[in-house]
Amino acid sequence: MSEIDPAHNTNRVRESLRKQPEKHKIAVIIPARNEARLISHTVRACRALPGVDLLIVVDDGSDDNTGTHARQAGAVVVRHSVNRGKASALETGVKVASMRDLANGLPRHLLFLDADLGDSALEATSLIDAVQRGRADCAIATLPKQKGAGGHGFVVNRARKSIRRATGWHPIAPLSGQRCITREAVNDIMPFAPGWGVEAAMTIDLLVKGYTVQEVPCDFTHRATGNDITGKLHRADQYKDVWKATAIRRLSRHRVPVHARLQASLHQTPGSPYNAYERFESDEQE
Repeated sequence: MSEIDPAHNTNRVRESLRKQPEKHKIAVIIPARNEARLISHTVRACRALPGVDLLIVVDDGSDDNTGTHARQAGAVVVRHSVNRGKASALETGVKVASMRDLANGLPRHLLFLDADLGDSALEATSLIDAVQRGRADCAIATLPKQKGAGGHGFVVNRARKSIRRATGWHPIAPLSGQRCITREAVNDIMPFAPGWGVEAAMTIDLLVKGYTVQEVPCDFTHRATGNDITGKLHRADQYKDVWKATAIRRLSRHRVPVHARLQASLHQTPGSPYNAYERFESDEQE
């Protein structure tokens, strides 16, 4: 990992986005563990999303009937016999989606969603639209404040600060797992960072490689992490994984060159597509 030539990435990304208006089908990938109560609602809602023709639930070592409920709701279910973590479940889903692409057809775009969204999964329409219209290679959902959420923002702030240092981008929701992404982009950044560091690392890797990201407001609802002992342990695991994934990238100098990220940072506006190698009028005049 190292700093990348900005001219190379700007040219490649612009070409990538010019291709996007051609409509791709969508494969939904849902990593799930012990989500029997809500998974069927999530899957049924996803079936109504525009362009979706493949639903994959990766049962990551569940102790309940998550896989059975998902299959009955219409999903293709792949099971890990033991819990491997979210990143591994996502990678399994990507590989299964790739195997099911038509040999002579367009590769599907991928929609990553959490298993506990229930009926609110329908809100992912906005993410699909941003990618299908070619505004971004990866659309990331920002969610309203969730009822019962605990914590003091330590993990979010760590992720946000790491992304800003590496790319110049100031995300609102650096840990959001609700994302629609092109197949080209996801193939370019695999394998994913392990554990709960997957989202922050994914964002850094996309921007360093010259892809365009955009945050899109979505009215998702899901089970919030509380402030009890279980919630605190979960956030501790999150912090550890985010710190590890971002530290590896920082130590290996995996970042956007300083001039490019400073210029892009100065011109960014919340909710607009962000590309760290975008050229602005002030750059052309220098």
